[in-house]
Amino acid sequence: MAVDTAMNALHLLFAALWVGSVLFVTIGILPFARRGEFNAAPLESVVSRLKTVSRTSVLVLLLTGGHLAGTGYTAETLFGSTRGHLVLAMVVLWFVLAALVEVGSGKLARGLEERKVREPAARAWPFFLAASVVGVLLFVDAALITSPLAF
Repeated sequence: MAVDTAMNALHLLFAALWVGSVLFVTIGILPFARRGEFNAAPLESVVSRLKTVSRTSVLVLLLTGGHLAGTGYTAETLFGSTRGHLVLAMVVLWFVLAALVEVGSGKLARGLEERKVREPAARAWPFFLAASVVGVLLFVDAALITSPLAF
């Protein structure tokens, strides 16, 4: 019981940290970068930290989510129930979020290495916007999974 509680807490903490970081970059950083209001060096630091947060979160969510799914679902309930389908949808959204953040960060980082800001921020923007939408969908999915009234 204590292990499940700890896994759940870690899972929620890293999910919130990851999605919150993506939303912050999308809403709080990229609009200014697209207008050229940032220098490349500070933005490189932000991208580097975002990659670290994202990759660490991917690993922690894989481990904690695997534990939670393994102890909370059987193959039958995972593939044969609404909650199980929501868990599978969460895994798909998790992979999509990871890919979008990696691609967007890569586009941003490559341009920043050349000391450009506006152009790489504009190229990265659609990926971060899509990642933000996926992040919000992950939270909606999680709310449905955990809602006692949903099913």
